[in-house]
Amino acid sequence: MRLALWFLGLFGVAVALALFASHNTATITVFWPPHRVDLSLNMVVLLLGLLFVLLHLALKALSALFDLPTQARSWRLRHQERMIYGALLDAIFHFVAGRYLRARKAALTLLEQEAALSQSGEDWPQATRLRVMAHLLAAESSQALQDHSARESHFQQAMQLSHLRHSGGIQEGLLLRAVRWSLQDSDAHAALRWLELLPSGVARRTVALRMRLKVARLAGKQALALETARLLAKHRAFSPDSAKGLIRSLAQDWLLNTFDVSQLEQVWAQLEAHEKSMPEVACAGAGRALRLGGSPGLAFDWLLPVWDHLVKAPQDFSSEQKTMLVRVMENAFSTSEGLVQSPWLARVERAREAYPGEVLFQYLAGVACFHAQLWGKAHQLLTQALPRLEDEGLQAKAWQILAELAQRLGDESQAAAAWREAAQLRLRRKG
Repeated sequence: MRLALWFLGLFGVAVALALFASHNTATITVFWPPHRVDLSLNMVVLLLGLLFVLLHLALKALSALFDLPTQARSWRLRHQERMIYGALLDAIFHFVAGRYLRARKAALTLLEQEAALSQSGEDWPQATRLRVMAHLLAAESSQALQDHSARESHFQQAMQLSHLRHSGGIQEGLLLRAVRWSLQDSDAHAALRWLELLPSGVARRTVALRMRLKVARLAGKQALALETARLLAKHRAFSPDSAKGLIRSLAQDWLLNTFDVSQLEQVWAQLEAHEKSMPEVACAGAGRALRLGGSPGLAFDWLLPVWDHLVKAPQDFSSEQKTMLVRVMENAFSTSEGLVQSPWLARVERAREAYPGEVLFQYLAGVACFHAQLWGKAHQLLTQALPRLEDEGLQAKAWQILAELAQRLGDESQAAAAWREAAQLRLRRKG
């Protein structure tokens, strides 16, 4: 449509000019003594148009002539820029391909070309960023080649350039790379120092949190590692199952690395409620408290939420979790005879009655009755539970209790047979 309108307009102008020229009889007389020149108006208009075109072309030719040095300078600059970017691409491709010597050489070539361009008097905004990138690529290649002195040299030059006006705020990226290099060198203290230099906004990024988690675990700082894992889980850096498993593992490590009961209680107080309710974490804390000589009551208090959950919904627990909980409770029962007479014996009995098909509840009730000196009931429960127990450790413990019960009753032959079964099971587990 637009093209048709242009054609219509062009034809209209042509018709108007034709009508003007065909009916125009005006003349223009130019007196140049002693000469006189008579020209038609149409000719004068045509000559004026030609004169305007000639002047326009002459001016453009003069402008192009005087602009030749600028054009030549611009061409040289574009050529040098293409060479610099080509060297940058070569360095990147060689580094990705694992040719670290060639990558470092290409980065050094880039620096030489950029220095030559700067010495020629050219000033362009990307120069500083290119120099920083070249030094970073050279440092990365030196790190891969285990040339730490060259890496530090290029890194320091890149850090100095990152403070300049056109650096583009890449200092935080350099700090993150320094943390990663320290991790690769297993230097946790250096990595922590670099992490402390990160701005607060950068330190909360997922990539920084992931590296802080690795550094904390490498340095053995369980509190920092767990705090970082919580932040990563909050930022959804992991899937829900992976985040839960990571937090569970870190909480267990933190609890198991305590050296006395007071330190263990401080660590337990810093755990969140949902972490304390994890069966593995509660069992790790209670088991560690018993090994450090803590009160069995403290261990039972930590196990109570997990036990209540187990009694309400046994299907939420795996067989390994149930076995772990039973073992820790068994150790707590054996540590203090008085606590068996507490509400825990009633709790175990109610669980056994509520789930008669659950062999672990029956086994635990037998153990509790044994430590409560209810010999007959303990013998009956353990004898019924023993054929259905799947864990060899619990089987060995059941045979051991049955052996002790037989000795108390004076049945040495039955006690010897039970001790033999327990010994065979323990040897089988060690084998």
